[in-house]
Formats: sequence, C-alpha cells, structure tokens
Amino acid sequence: MSDLSRLTDFYLELDGSGALSVPLVDQVNAVCRQVGDGKKDAILLVRVAGARGDADAPWPYDVDVHTVNQWERALRRLERLPAVTVAVVDGVCRGPALDVLLTTDYRLAAPDARLRVASVGRSTWPGMALHRLANQVGVARARQAALFGTDLDAPRAGDWGLLDEVVEDPAARCREVLDRLAGTSGKELSIRRQLLFEASSTSFEDALGSHLAACDRALRLASTGPDAAPGMVAGVTG
Repeated sequence: MSDLSRLTDFYLELDGSGALSVPLVDQVNAVCRQVGDGKKDAILLVRVAGARGDADAPWPYDVDVHTVNQWERALRRLERLPAVTVAVVDGVCRGPALDVLLTTDYRLAAPDARLRVASVGRSTWPGMALHRLANQVGVARARQAALFGTDLDAPRAGDWGLLDEVVEDPAARCREVLDRLAGTSGKELSIRRQLLFEASSTSFEDALGSHLAACDRALRLASTGPDAAPGMVAGVTG
C-alpha cells in the first residue's frame, strides 16, 4: 500500500500484531494532542494493519490492568476527537488495530481484509471492542465474533456497516474520500457523533434537549457563522 502519511497533516498507523504497551498508548495520545491543537477542519487518517495469514498470537501479551485502562481511555479520547477520522484497513485487523478501527468515522478496506477479536488464553479478549461491536451492529451479529473470535471478512463487515467501503484500491479511494471530506467541521461532527453514541442508552425525552440544543447551534451557525455558536451544546463539550 502506498505511503498514506503524505495525504493528511495527521496520521496514525497501528500494527495489529503488536503488543499492548505504554508506548502504544502514548502514540495514540500524542496524535490526539496534535489533532486537538490543530486546525478546526482537521482530518485524522488511520492505517490499521496486521499480519496476512492465520497467525493469531494471544493479545495483549504481558501487561497489567492499569495499562489496559490507559489504553481504553486513549481510545475514548480518539473516539471523541473534534475531527473527522478516516481508517484504511490492511490485512487482518485485530488487537489494537480493531480497537482503533471501531472508534473511527469512515472506514475503507480491500476485499481480502478481515476483522477479528483477539484471543487471550482460550477465550476472546474482553475489552471495549466488544462493547463497540454490540453498539454498532447489535448483539446478535456481534455474538460469534465476540464470543468465539470468528473472523468477519470484508464483504460481511461492509454489509453490517463496520466498513463503509470495500474497494480494490483503498489507498486510491482514500484520496477521493479525503478530498470529499475536506473542510468538514470537526467540532460539528463530534457533536453529532456524541448524539449517536447516546441514542441507544437515552430515552427520547432525555435526548430531546441535547438534540434541540444542537439544532439551535446549527441554525445559528447557518445564519451568522461559527463565531455565533461557542461553548457547549446541552452537555456536549465543544
């Protein structure tokens, strides 16, 4: 795959065959800081890669639960960035690669890509990837992958909405997607992303206030520009 790092100002590459470690956590936190300090219409491009084969060494290897907690917090930070996040999948997406993929907004993959929940001992790794899978595709669809580590090939992941596009040349298509998304307000996208996150756990009545506040913000932005809508939207930090 071509050098995707040249396509955007912000780039993150995760190796799905690697161990969970403090440097890995630091890598994700560092790019989150860079994006947060960058321009308002930033796009973060993520390449999530893994081995092309059936090798599936246990993950996350020799770590303690404190490091796992740090990792999950870094993923949550990535998931809430005020920026568009685009992912390109290469090979078997497992371990940290799957974790990161499930936090992104737009996902591209080649037809031979696969998604796999990593194993620990003789069971699947019970990290927050299971939570995201269930929220994004439903418990019934996530069950085989979450409980038994059953692979999801790219066509099925695309049908389920875990991948947005399955194309022969993800790198070439990535350029087109980045061009199309250029200028998207990361702050506005993050507000809508959070409303989606909360939809499955919030009643209509409780959600209404947040949605009305977001609508009010959108109307003010449309009429007077971005300077007219600072601050917070009903609990959604801007």
